[in-house]
Amino acid sequence: MTGGLLITGTASDAGKSVFVAGLCRALRRRGRKVAPFKAQNMSLNSAVTADGAEIGRAQAMQAAAAGIAPEAAMNPVLLKPTSDRGCQVVVMGMAVGDTDAAGYQRRTPQLRGVVDAALADLRSRFDAVICEGAGSLSEINLRAGDLANMGLASSAGLPTLVVGDIDRGGVFAALYGTLALLEPADQALIAGFVINKFRGDPALLAPGPAQLERLTGRPTLGVVPWVSGLWVDSEDALALDAPRPAPRPPAGRDELDVAVVRLPRMSNFTDVDPLLAEPGVRVAFTARPDDVLGADLAILPGSKATVADLAWLRGHRLDAALADRAARGRPILGVCGGYQMLGTTIVDRVESDAGSVAGLGLLPVSTTFAADKVLARPSGVSPPFGDVAVSGYEIHHGRSTVGGGVPLLRTADGVDEGCITGTVLGTSWHGLLESDAFRRALLSWVAEATGRDFVCDSVAFAGLREAQLDLLGDLVAGHVDLDAVTDLLDHGVPSGLPVVPPAGVPGP
Repeated sequence: MTGGLLITGTASDAGKSVFVAGLCRALRRRGRKVAPFKAQNMSLNSAVTADGAEIGRAQAMQAAAAGIAPEAAMNPVLLKPTSDRGCQVVVMGMAVGDTDAAGYQRRTPQLRGVVDAALADLRSRFDAVICEGAGSLSEINLRAGDLANMGLASSAGLPTLVVGDIDRGGVFAALYGTLALLEPADQALIAGFVINKFRGDPALLAPGPAQLERLTGRPTLGVVPWVSGLWVDSEDALALDAPRPAPRPPAGRDELDVAVVRLPRMSNFTDVDPLLAEPGVRVAFTARPDDVLGADLAILPGSKATVADLAWLRGHRLDAALADRAARGRPILGVCGGYQMLGTTIVDRVESDAGSVAGLGLLPVSTTFAADKVLARPSGVSPPFGDVAVSGYEIHHGRSTVGGGVPLLRTADGVDEGCITGTVLGTSWHGLLESDAFRRALLSWVAEATGRDFVCDSVAFAGLREAQLDLLGDLVAGHVDLDAVTDLLDHGVPSGLPVVPPAGVPGP
């Protein structure tokens, strides 16, 4: 079967997600009906589809690049880490339980059928399915149970490209070594390479891809340049260590500083991306109490391990910084798990089995975890901010009960959500800062509370996101051999590609 292509990488954060998005946009412009796919995704950044399925946020972004609605088949297996050794398993958009690494390996034979069926379904409905691998494709210790890299390519007969990040250094060694570690049958599916994040003189680089082709018999189909200020929804917390786009100059005299508490199991950190759309807003992820105390707005984000992250927060004296902020009337926003932490109590016999745990006591909210997960895409208004329109999405086990304060949001069917007490706000909704009117109203309120001369712009975040996807499409179209890519989609991997030693041969 043709119409499929797998994009793998030499390592995590090599740029696979971004490259797949750009390729989806570029192929869409060529008239292809294209869809993204990631068989197995490990990420705490997720999205909710229109029919209430949970998938990796990167696949939702890639679907937007392809101009289609995201669906569960695009990410049939999602792993959400709950600790260093455990994770929640989400299959076709629904949580099916928790497991450790060994337990997950025992599940892979059953999950392979789910993955193969989801991919076959997409390939029956789309001209091209651009699949994204996971981590490095040369994790030889995991090959037997692999669902996302060469295990997928072998099962589905997918021609495969390998992406390497030249900005890390050693890209040619990484590309060659990645190929050489694969067994001959897997090597036969590797059709070429892509070099990502290049900055420098192309003439100096040119001998490298030429020599790599002589050594491997495989061409480098593209050299994608580094673009400063490029951002898209990320699935990997490694993206937080990359330079953030510098804020545009403020429209008023002052800037606003936003401190996001960098929890160990932080989820959906892309919630704060819309703040980057506003001139004069600086966003920093931090674990320093002084940073949290000194910012104009502190955000306590979501968490996949709420009780454990609450204990970590206390261990780092961030609870005192947040309490001090509240006492001084300096704004705090809690989202999902962060909202639960700001309350009085958390009763958790689902994620941590910790029972009843005291919250930070900054909002009159109590939360009890239930076994089933709430997955929804609500919309409504924010009464405290002039009934501006707001929408978001929910992904949580906790059910929060509000015992005071003022509701932050009201759904379209009249249900109150979230809470405000003084300058402390909280909500279960992710993504609410993407609502332009709400974001501006919130920032104006923060500026008033902190005495800043700050003026919001009229920029539309959805337009900025679309512009970023267009930029990705331009990069791929301008720096990748799309004719060669479409030939792989239409005819599969060429036969007779050479085997590069040691080719998976075991040692003595």
